[in-house]
Amino acid sequence: MAGIKLREELAEALRGGLVIPAHPLALTDDGRLDRASQYALTRYYIAAGAGGVAVGVHNTQLGIHYNGMYEDVLRIAVEAYEDAKPKRPFLMLAGVLLEDEGRAVGEAQLAADLGYDMAVPVPLGAVKDEGALLSLIQRISEILPIFAFYPQRAIGGPALSRAFWAKLAEEMPNLYAVKIAPFNRYETIYVVRAIASIRDDVAFYTGNDDNIIIDLLTPIPVGGKYKWIVGGLLGQWSVWTLFAVKLLDKIKEVRRKIAAGAPIPSDLLRLNAEYTDANSAIFDAAHGFKGLYAGINEVLRRQGLVKSRRTLDGVDLSPGQLEEIERVLREYPHLHEEDDAFVKEHLGEFLSGYTP
Repeated sequence: MAGIKLREELAEALRGGLVIPAHPLALTDDGRLDRASQYALTRYYIAAGAGGVAVGVHNTQLGIHYNGMYEDVLRIAVEAYEDAKPKRPFLMLAGVLLEDEGRAVGEAQLAADLGYDMAVPVPLGAVKDEGALLSLIQRISEILPIFAFYPQRAIGGPALSRAFWAKLAEEMPNLYAVKIAPFNRYETIYVVRAIASIRDDVAFYTGNDDNIIIDLLTPIPVGGKYKWIVGGLLGQWSVWTLFAVKLLDKIKEVRRKIAAGAPIPSDLLRLNAEYTDANSAIFDAAHGFKGLYAGINEVLRRQGLVKSRRTLDGVDLSPGQLEEIERVLREYPHLHEEDDAFVKEHLGEFLSGYTP
């Protein structure tokens, strides 16, 4: 089966490179879904210039796939999108958990019924076998176009071989993009090579929050040509999104110069180190990403976009993580000050649009 196709204007935007935040989950202090804040986050991403949002992915906390929140969270993002009415192509992506066929098909169909454009199959469920994963993705592709995802093993992702990615490219004609997030240089390169050696129409997106700028500036050799990682679907881009949009615009300009033989500007190399340092604090890399969700929500809480850093599993910031977040906020004001001012100016608008 050929699978469901993506509208051409969306496919073209995807190939051109977009900022796609991995959407967080907003909860109240007592663990209930904070619907107004959830809505405000989506409105913020649209207003900041993002090219889409991914809802129901790892960054939205996988517990929503089990506790009854999944449909509500997906629905709120659609309501925010419909209210915002962005005048540019904007992709609505739904995370679909690869656990069993019933769940995968049910979640994909729900997302399609709600108006989502693509599915992001999330290989963080019980299924780890490559053949079984391919079968589940094939079923999803009959309902929605595919934006594939390779997560790092530190969060439970499977090790996926070159053969897996080659077979995905061969057997899934409506595979439009891949989020490459193994946090591993070897694997990042071989995913690009495995797919691009077979097809030239798949867009590559970084999910490597530890090396964002370098990923976006590195031409990867494939069969005598070079492929770029064109954009990002990132948890890091769920904070300071206005900065991310301007950063990607700048990188696109620099890529054209690099393709003509110019060197990578040293200021971007320095910025990559600063960005990675900031991400390390927010994601709690020092403790194996234990405080990841709380770290993201702490940054958003300080801006007023969410009211609490509460997580579904109750895991808060790790020891010393708050101090690290405060340090990077002090040391790298250029990463967040414009976003802080933007949110302050428009927060009332983002929040007031929600109607229960």
